[in-house]
Amino acid sequence: MSRVTLYTKPGCHLCEDARAIVVKVCAELGEEWTEVDITQDQALFSEYGDQIPVTFVDGKQHDFWRVDPVRLRTALMGTQADEARPGLMERLRRRRGQ
Repeated sequence: MSRVTLYTKPGCHLCEDARAIVVKVCAELGEEWTEVDITQDQALFSEYGDQIPVTFVDGKQHDFWRVDPVRLRTALMGTQADEARPGLMERLRRRRGQ
């Protein structure tokens, strides 16, 4: 199950920027993510059309317009993630050479 959902629409340059950040952070942390094209769902388009890209983490809205990689990483490494994935912080430290 994906912890991160990115709502986007075709031709959106902010969506492209957000996707690159989500891809990088999720790959670094070993997290799954999903992208949803809001133009395929009228309700989503009505709800988020002026805010895209919109990022959800663990089912809750996290960001819109821009994705801050530090904020996203912090959200994914929160208490819930640590409990679900023991040793995550240690693996990240080793990967960074700390």
